[in-house]
Amino acid sequence: MDPLLVSAASGMKARMDVLDLLANNIANSGTTGFKADHEFYSLYEQQLPLVENRWTDFSQGTLLATGNPLHLALSGKGFFALNGPAGTVYSRSGNFQISKSNQLESPEGYTLRNVLDEGRPIKVDPAREIVIGKGGTVRQGGQAVGQIEIGEIPSAADAVAKLGSTYFALTAGSRMTAPPAATEILQGQLEQSNVPVADTAVRLVGVMRQFEMLQKAMNIGSQMSKEAIQEVARVG
Repeated sequence: MDPLLVSAASGMKARMDVLDLLANNIANSGTTGFKADHEFYSLYEQQLPLVENRWTDFSQGTLLATGNPLHLALSGKGFFALNGPAGTVYSRSGNFQISKSNQLESPEGYTLRNVLDEGRPIKVDPAREIVIGKGGTVRQGGQAVGQIEIGEIPSAADAVAKLGSTYFALTAGSRMTAPPAATEILQGQLEQSNVPVADTAVRLVGVMRQFEMLQKAMNIGSQMSKEAIQEVARVG
């Protein structure tokens, strides 16, 4: 196959992957606790750039005060541990609510794990004030009713897998570690997405232009091949 067509097609494939990634980042720029994804390029034998993998930026987003006592944000490293449908999941999104069973849960129905009760859900009285300390202790009427479990994701790139927009799960063989002592839970606040919207939009436009240029190159290569075949046929 024509090397020009191969290069153009590979380049278009790589940029389509990046366009999907950037579009997803922008779509979730308003999602609480969302962590932006980035591409990792690799060069193969033909020296063609391909998106081999994605990596997630776990840097902290801006903290926004809401005044809602069920809104929690983490200042520093760490993740809220929740009981998911297939095991423990982790998230930086602190948009919690009280379930019909009087348990603290996420909008998806994942319950916060209680350190004081082997990870079982934290039960509260919806009619009483809920006070959550920086260390994660949940109190009502001056009495501790639970301790929010916080964990830190291992540094290895393949230690976790992203689930949806804001959840993560440990991969086989990985273990959560304790977060730094400086990490605090802030009640009445939410962590915003860490997507740099302006920079991402500029990159999106740039990648789209690159895609269009490669598409034109591919069309030119196809036309040149067609004309070469017609010339050979005419000479024959």
